[in-house]
Amino acid sequence: MPLPVGDPSLLLIDDDKPFLQRMSRALDQRGFRVSTAESIASGLSALEDHAPAHAVVDMRLSDGNGLDVVAALQRKRPDARVIVLTGYGNIATAVTAVKLGAIDYLAKPADADDVTAALLRCSGIKVELPDNPMSADRVRWEHIQRVYELCDRNVSETARRLSMHRRTLQRILAKRAPR
Repeated sequence: MPLPVGDPSLLLIDDDKPFLQRMSRALDQRGFRVSTAESIASGLSALEDHAPAHAVVDMRLSDGNGLDVVAALQRKRPDARVIVLTGYGNIATAVTAVKLGAIDYLAKPADADDVTAALLRCSGIKVELPDNPMSADRVRWEHIQRVYELCDRNVSETARRLSMHRRTLQRILAKRAPR
């Protein structure tokens, strides 16, 4: 994996604290100089101090939409390379992210290798297909787990948000993750 050339500064914004810490450590080990933020407000504040050369921004944060940070960073530093991460991907938000200046849009769970590859990839180069992609069952299970965590592990609320019967959700949560 190539190291960042030039300015290695990177702003990582995500409201999932364990993910933020793991990704921060991993990107630091790959040669980036990482600063972190857990909200839109703290991300925008970090941009006022120093506009980084790279950014990895979660789409949905507790205090708003991560695309606000993407737009602010592009105004302050147009050459910045921004990746948008999301657990709720759809075509409309991907198009909006790219129009605002993001160079890539990755679905969670993305690992540090995926993020680093996307940040350092030259424009015009096609992304290689993964050797062993997640199965559809695994992607579904990951999405259910994320919504479950966002609902503070409340089964009834999670079932309501997923338009699913509560008992069906309980059965899914009781099983192991599919491969």
